[in-house]
Amino acid sequence: MNFIKFFKNFNWPIILPAFALTLFGLLSIYSFSLAQGNFLNFKKQLIFFAFSIALVILLNFFNLKFLKNNSYFVFTFYFFSLVALLGLYFLGAEIRGDKGWYKIGDFSFDPVPFAAIFLIAILSKYFAVRHIEIKRLQTIFFSLLYLAIPFFLILFQPDIGSAFILIFIWLGIVVFSGLKFQHLLVLGLVALIIFIVAWQFWLKEYQKQRVMAFLNPESDPMGISWNVNQSRIAIGSGGFWGKGIDKNFQTQYGFLPEPQTDFIFASIAEATGFFGSFVLMFFLSFLFWQILKVALNAEDNFTRLFAIGFAFLLISQSFINIGMCLGLLPVIGIPLPFVSYGGSYLLAFYLGLGMLGRLSAVDEIY
Repeated sequence: MNFIKFFKNFNWPIILPAFALTLFGLLSIYSFSLAQGNFLNFKKQLIFFAFSIALVILLNFFNLKFLKNNSYFVFTFYFFSLVALLGLYFLGAEIRGDKGWYKIGDFSFDPVPFAAIFLIAILSKYFAVRHIEIKRLQTIFFSLLYLAIPFFLILFQPDIGSAFILIFIWLGIVVFSGLKFQHLLVLGLVALIIFIVAWQFWLKEYQKQRVMAFLNPESDPMGISWNVNQSRIAIGSGGFWGKGIDKNFQTQYGFLPEPQTDFIFASIAEATGFFGSFVLMFFLSFLFWQILKVALNAEDNFTRLFAIGFAFLLISQSFINIGMCLGLLPVIGIPLPFVSYGGSYLLAFYLGLGMLGRLSAVDEIY
């Protein structure tokens, strides 16, 4: 094997910004661990980062063109992701009311992010060979079956945030597959009706409270709005340069909730200030642009749609997470891609990144 050719084969413009984002996350997790005197989560995240790098390298050994040409492989991965989601109802450990993890010793496994990656793959395969049938409304509605199964399996855990991320993925792929504008209007009307029905008959009271707190965050500052208010304080107190990783008191003294996951952006903003937040968002934006460039330059529909779906996954999660921290969106428990603590999400995101890098590679390794 020619190792120079091997490393040149990497799509570095999408790999390097992801590495930078993960280092931001590790810095924030280390800061919180320093205050707690417990570095277990920091060590676990380091281990999963190492596994993620190994996964990206491993994927580069394989020619993933079989995913473009073989529907059975794609469907098999999708099917096993559904089995993993279904198994949570019987074998999943309940943590804070959600049965969203398999517990294995000190580690836990969340199949949700992997289900998102394989949903992207199967939708990309489905629409890649239906660039003419996309004009028919029944083609769109049939694709909803692929979305509906993981959507409801996740929704009833309950994990409403992750479930709705799947809708953004589906919508992005459908729109860029060539959806007619009038069909988009029909889908929008259906979505509005579903939301109204869900609000009246399905959403639980605490979920409605989160939405109402978002609309009026000052209404209950010591209750449901506490998280958002503390997040805003942390972000504002960081100033331009930040307080440093050992003086970010909102994070270290426990005022900021979930500083390693849901509100890690606020924790980073407190420690590194506006400057650090700007650098973080630069790397996010650069990563999004590089993924969209893959879509623009793709030579086949599968790679193009996979890039679109993966971009919508990352952009929607980033937008929602940062929006939650700024108080611009309701708090629905969405991690910041490549940054938030969580080995399953980190591995899944790097799996998607490695697949995309390999699908878009021009040179062969051997």
